[in-house]
Amino acid sequence: MTVTVLAIPETDFVPAKHLAKIMNERLKRAAKELAEVHLKALTGSGFSKDDLVIYISYNPKFKIRYRIVNDVPADVEYFVAACCGRLGYMLWRTNLINTDQ
Repeated sequence: MTVTVLAIPETDFVPAKHLAKIMNERLKRAAKELAEVHLKALTGSGFSKDDLVIYISYNPKFKIRYRIVNDVPADVEYFVAACCGRLGYMLWRTNLINTDQ
């Protein structure tokens, strides 16, 4: 499995300029650490050859939030949730727009 974690610096709010630089660097480090350390077990054998793509960003209270952006098996989703939960990351909830009418 190929694990990709992308830091999304654009948020729902605009922090002060000096704070934004520090926050973006922290977010990039967190993304790299999540992919290379905490989710490294997913790159081993026993998992499918599919990709896992995760976005991380900040919420308005400066907590890191995460979202899996592609379809993955339930066991992989659970593993990611457990890892991110241990790190104190929150699930990034979005509003779904229903286009079926």
